[in-house]
Amino acid sequence: MSGELDFTSRPAQSDVYNANVARLFFHTHGKARSVAAGAALFAESAQGKSMFFVASGEVALTRGGKPLDVIKAGEVLGEMSVFTGEPRSATATARSAVEVIELEAGAFSGAIQQAPEFALMLLAIMIKRLRLALAMQMLGKGGAGTVETIPTSGTVFDAALLKDLTSNFPGRPPAFQPKNAVIMREGEAGIFMYVVMDGIVRITAGEKIVELVKAGGVFGEMALVDQSKRAASAAAGTDCSLMSINRNDFLSLIKTNPAFGLSLLKALAVRLRNTGRK
Repeated sequence: MSGELDFTSRPAQSDVYNANVARLFFHTHGKARSVAAGAALFAESAQGKSMFFVASGEVALTRGGKPLDVIKAGEVLGEMSVFTGEPRSATATARSAVEVIELEAGAFSGAIQQAPEFALMLLAIMIKRLRLALAMQMLGKGGAGTVETIPTSGTVFDAALLKDLTSNFPGRPPAFQPKNAVIMREGEAGIFMYVVMDGIVRITAGEKIVELVKAGGVFGEMALVDQSKRAASAAAGTDCSLMSINRNDFLSLIKTNPAFGLSLLKALAVRLRNTGRK
């Protein structure tokens, strides 16, 4: 997938990337395009309106005129800007005549409802990147940082989606957690992901606070996707109200609620960029 990241290993080099799944997804929902040698698919700092599957040829990624990566046939690029809503972090230029399949951002939500396995693959790839980024951050120097330097996430799920989630689980009301209560521990098996309905949750890796999650934000989803141990711990930074979602419910929501999957992809993309920048 793309080098259009501040921190990345190419997704196509990941053991969870399946080019055939990506090809079928883009072929079914996207539009084929021919790009002449030397022509740009998108420019650095432009708004991300589409993502692309490279059917043939190669695409060069550059930042500030300097080479970053080469995207080859069978790979995807441009997805991160679409998910985060941030401007492109690189320019993509056809190295030779290239055939791509373009999928516009507005069509993505409906497309993943019909192909949830593609959304799950993207989530798994981003989580692998994020686990690596967190591990590298742990090896770096520096303390926890000030409140002003700690990334804060929230509004991953807007009010409408929060209401929808609550109605999906009427027998499971949000649970109250008092300030400083431990919610999950680094290294444990992940049974639930959590949606913050009210309050603030502190996420720590080792001794470092790596994120503050506010109302509308999520945490704990990484272990549900890749079924690995928790990469971080979480404790209530204030009195909190949390909704817990187990793996079966998580998979069901990915398949039936495209807004849920799209919101998680956006949350992971933002978290990955924030972690990479640190």
